[in-house]
Amino acid sequence: MNAVTITMKGQITLRKDLLRHLGVHPGDKISLDKLPDGRIAIQPLKRTGTISDVFGMLKREGQRPISIEEMNEIIEKGWAGQL
Repeated sequence: MNAVTITMKGQITLRKDLLRHLGVHPGDKISLDKLPDGRIAIQPLKRTGTISDVFGMLKREGQRPISIEEMNEIIEKGWAGQL
């Protein structure tokens, strides 16, 4: 059994081996469910996003999308010291 201490703020810290067992990392979220017998079930929350959620995340307001050819042109100018 893994005992934890409750702080004055009512917080607990889970040991690294428990976090590894859950497969969670800093910034991840976990779900706590109260069970009828007084226990609590802990499980990691699965991320629900898709790869397409990242599309456009670097786009600035009012900026038009550029083509691969335009990107390559900008890269070439950058390497040539023309920017």
